[in-house]
Amino acid sequence: MSFERLQALVNAADAAFLSHVEAPGAQRSTRAIFETLQDALSDDPVLRLGQAKRLPACIHLETASAPERFEDAALRALVEAFRALEPDLTWYERTGDAPGANAAYRGGHANTMIVGPGGLLRHQSVWLGMSLMAPKVRYPDHTHPPEETYLALSDGDFFQEGRGWFTPGMGGTFYNPPGIRHAMRSGERPFLAMWALRAC
Repeated sequence: MSFERLQALVNAADAAFLSHVEAPGAQRSTRAIFETLQDALSDDPVLRLGQAKRLPACIHLETASAPERFEDAALRALVEAFRALEPDLTWYERTGDAPGANAAYRGGHANTMIVGPGGLLRHQSVWLGMSLMAPKVRYPDHTHPPEETYLALSDGDFFQEGRGWFTPGMGGTFYNPPGIRHAMRSGERPFLAMWALRAC
């Protein structure tokens, strides 16, 4: 059943990104990501099971992913598929230095890698995951080599070097080129976003 739930999540994420991504760089990147994922799933992969773990910030998951919050059919299908798969996922906190983060960051955030080096489905070149933050958390500035497209599943603010802070809104997307400095922060309510990365 875990494989079927993962396939359903990838299909729903594919449809949600396809219907919401507008920037050419993000369109190119996400098309390549989901083509790679569908190929990987067709190869009868072995899943990394038995590692499920939740963190304190996951107390906000029920509110942030409640399907009734989503009027958009593609987003609602995505969160429903995610909720079905979530019991198999491992949540973790970002480690290391945290430039720009606020005091609420420690213990106030959780990430899960669905596909990637440490994901339910191991993959080196494409990563798919979720970030969850409690209210009023400022995530640290960070960079990474893979290009990245975010899909916001709640209201929240994002920072991108050269652009400053902006608010995509629920269903909003944006693209991070390789190596660009970026960050995010939640407001009065929990924050949830999906990310899709590809090593160039």
